[in-house]
Amino acid sequence: MSTADTSEIAACLQAVRARIQAAEQRFERPPGSVQLLAVSKRQPLAKLVAAQAAGQHAFGESYVQEGVEKRQALADQGLAWHFIGRIQSNKTRLIAEHFDWVHGLVSADHARRLAAQRPPARGPLHVCVQINLSGEASKAGILPEQAEALLAEVERHEALKLEGLMTLPAPAEDFATQRRPFAALRALRDQLASAQRPLPMLSMGMSGDLEAAIAEGATMVRIGTALFGARAPI
Repeated sequence: MSTADTSEIAACLQAVRARIQAAEQRFERPPGSVQLLAVSKRQPLAKLVAAQAAGQHAFGESYVQEGVEKRQALADQGLAWHFIGRIQSNKTRLIAEHFDWVHGLVSADHARRLAAQRPPARGPLHVCVQINLSGEASKAGILPEQAEALLAEVERHEALKLEGLMTLPAPAEDFATQRRPFAALRALRDQLASAQRPLPMLSMGMSGDLEAAIAEGATMVRIGTALFGARAPI
């Protein structure tokens, strides 16, 4: 990447952080209460390096092998790697061995596989359970009424650390419409949480709706396009 391209990534990162800070202030969230996950799937390694140089340390990948290769290339940078794609049974070992977080757990079988395959030296794998709030069969995630059973399954495994819930709603232009699924996820979290199970993480919100997510309690927003521009075609 050229110096100009590197500066553009740094400027985009600064702009996204400013949006997050403004939303925290607008919706009376504590300063620094919302983490930024840079969604780097199908982005060249040079863009990740530029973002890391500008202070970004958490990256989200949806394709296992691509994420593994990037992690290995940047192994000495102290970065956190989040798997945010659909989990496939034949890829759980790679996820367990190479990622720090999983945002899209939807299966008790995958929970058991990830726990069994997690190297003890790496410590527990941080897990968010993905909730399908629309009820559409084409959408990933479990239905809200299935959440309790899957949370209990995650809690059975010392190799997994249950962090909270994640959702990926359909795009919406209207701010009020954007807020509804995020409000529903927050309400579900509040229903399921307890002193023994605080569920602190609400992973929700992307480039086009991060303000709506923060308004409804997001603690991590997953931002790709606003940081890196359009992704390369598959």
